[in-house]
Amino acid sequence: MDSKHKLIVAHEVRSEVTDQNQLSGMALQAKEALAVETLEVAADTGYYDGDEVKRCQEAGITAFVAKAQTSVNVKRGLFTKEDFTYDTHSDTYTCPSGAQLTFRFEAVELGREIRYYALPVAVCRGCPLRERCTRNKGGRRITRWKHEHVLEAMGERVRARPEVLKQRQEVVEHPFGTMKRAMNAGYFLLKGRAKVGAEMSLTVLCYNLLRAVNLLGVPRLMEALQARQVSANGLTRRLLCLLWRLLAAFCGPISARPAWSLRLG
Repeated sequence: MDSKHKLIVAHEVRSEVTDQNQLSGMALQAKEALAVETLEVAADTGYYDGDEVKRCQEAGITAFVAKAQTSVNVKRGLFTKEDFTYDTHSDTYTCPSGAQLTFRFEAVELGREIRYYALPVAVCRGCPLRERCTRNKGGRRITRWKHEHVLEAMGERVRARPEVLKQRQEVVEHPFGTMKRAMNAGYFLLKGRAKVGAEMSLTVLCYNLLRAVNLLGVPRLMEALQARQVSANGLTRRLLCLLWRLLAAFCGPISARPAWSLRLG
């Protein structure tokens, strides 16, 4: 979703039940559609995933995604990982009582390289804050993803520019409200991923066309469509002709018919 003009620049119908693995794919589609070298993207907490954020960074895309607090320690009233401070130079975590958790071992979990940090058991057992920190007899442990600095940098961006996520909340509701209410497209009429994808594409096309009319006006939009005749051919040419006819229906009689108009039946 383009935050400036409220235009949908990329969309895709997926069958996954969560958005966790969708961030980089959608961001790359948006970057290609906009033909830019760098891009800032904002998404809700459902898109928070380290690997996805890392792929975005490697592609020149700056992500803004707030982290959801899912730690069970919150419900238990215990310290969470955010209460521990990581020091890059010493590669250690400092706990709320001031003790340092050092690196112990590394493991691969679900395809991700995870580093484990802990205190000596005796030190942890004698800590006056133990009851607020852990229920583990072996003491408190902290895990760290190999590329967690990518998520830490994003966290700093989110805190430094809270207006980005606030703007996302405002912008993303615009197309949903328009398509569901104004366009009466609150549910799909077809079945099957391919058919639903086609239906969604038509809905997005209509939405973007209405936005373009509101932004440019019919005359300027028709001029832009005529200018595309140089590179238009085949299906693209027929689609431009159809759009021209729709606009002609909106604004009444047209004095000049474009040379590239085709008969569609």
